[in-house]
Amino acid sequence: MSPMTPARPASWFLAAYLMLLAAAVPAAPGGEPAPAFSLPARGGGEISLDEWKGQVVLVNFWATWCGPCRKEMPLLEQIYQRYKGLGFTLLAVNVEDDGESAERWLQQTPVSFPVLFDRDNTVSKLYEVPAMPSTVIIDRQGRLRHVHHGYTPGTENLYQEQVRSLLRERP
Repeated sequence: MSPMTPARPASWFLAAYLMLLAAAVPAAPGGEPAPAFSLPARGGGEISLDEWKGQVVLVNFWATWCGPCRKEMPLLEQIYQRYKGLGFTLLAVNVEDDGESAERWLQQTPVSFPVLFDRDNTVSKLYEVPAMPSTVIIDRQGRLRHVHHGYTPGTENLYQEQVRSLLRERP
């Protein structure tokens, strides 16, 4: 190609796409310890993050008024069902000030993983959650390894890749 021949438009689009993709993938935290928390659970009692030490834990912050959260929830259930027997759990942290909306919505969209209620947003603030949904993935040693803000179709595939990778790691 001569210096005067323009580059193919397809190569420009590919380069732009790759740059956008790289910008969309969140940087992994430095492996700092995940902040400890304990919250009321759906069905009663409290659940503490410490109960799951030794497992890979995906914590998803969500609300019923969040459209992407509602789309993501059935996909999270599929991930939970696929990996729960391999040392993985999923904790869904509802951030609404009352759990009534969540209870009504979960009756129509049932899930089998634990649902917790962060009514005063203490845990959301602890994890510096800027938007709904937000998801953090914690390794077996209790370290923050991946952080995601927002949801677009296909993000669940990235969650699965990251969960599988952490499940393969040995303490």
